[in-house]
Amino acid sequence: MAENAGLVYVTCGSKEEADRVARVLLEEELIACANIIGNASSLYRWKGKVVEDTEAVLIAKTKEKLVGTVTDRIKSLHSYDCPCIVSLAIEGGNSAFLEWVNRETI
Repeated sequence: MAENAGLVYVTCGSKEEADRVARVLLEEELIACANIIGNASSLYRWKGKVVEDTEAVLIAKTKEKLVGTVTDRIKSLHSYDCPCIVSLAIEGGNSAFLEWVNRETI
């Protein structure tokens, strides 16, 4: 039976940064796969000002028990002072895919 899986949603300053972060996480077997969506338009409040920027979105699939480790590793690799790193529990889906996520992570 597969352990619970989760998604880790991250915004990065560029597609290149998202690629670099994803590759490290994959090489360290902390995630099974990642989707990277470049050229995401972002609006946010930072230091009292509204900022509009272009970012890349990284969505990583991992075991729920690895989310804390994945979060810490992303923070160590990320260029932002306060990167968006949030997790979402996966509550259902293709059991074969979820079992694959478990096999591909430590």
